[in-house]
Amino acid sequence: MSTDEIPGYALGDESIPEAPIDEEAFDRLKQSVMFTEEDEEYLRMAGDVLEDQTDEILDLWYGFVGDHDFLLYYFTDGEGNPDEEYLDRVRARFEQWILDTCDTPYDDEWLAYQFEIGRRHHRSKKNEADDADAVSHIHLRYVVGFIYPITATIREFLENGDHTDEDVQKMYHAWFKSVVLQVALWSYPYVDEDDW
Repeated sequence: MSTDEIPGYALGDESIPEAPIDEEAFDRLKQSVMFTEEDEEYLRMAGDVLEDQTDEILDLWYGFVGDHDFLLYYFTDGEGNPDEEYLDRVRARFEQWILDTCDTPYDDEWLAYQFEIGRRHHRSKKNEADDADAVSHIHLRYVVGFIYPITATIREFLENGDHTDEDVQKMYHAWFKSVVLQVALWSYPYVDEDDW
């Protein structure tokens, strides 16, 4: 599926506001998670390994969410009824997110879109991209908490390539750093700007 066909996907779209931080602030944040150009190289390598496994990865992650009613809740009407169309639309973007994490340059467009992703988890814009009738806010504690499952589970998929253990380790840590970096950016709408 091309990115033009992904419902609600807007990386590079002119409608996305510029990031509220400048390049220097973004660089400091990358330094705080020890994210380097080498990590970008290993993420590209990871993308080659993960590209053909995205369905299996998402099956695992969606299964995890589905096994926990309090996580699935955010894809329901608040009465326990999941919005299947919403889940499908988010899944398509989640698949592209895996690829973007690995292969997209971490440039101004990427940075602006991370803040948009944060708004789409927050009451300020949740459900808007999909015109969904799901609960209107994902609590930050679960956005942060989800760092571990989507990091710990990725390693087994990285091991399915023909890379050395050392390369797998470096791909895994590059992924981990990127996920932490992104969640830090997504947290922006949740806190007072002076506290962020």
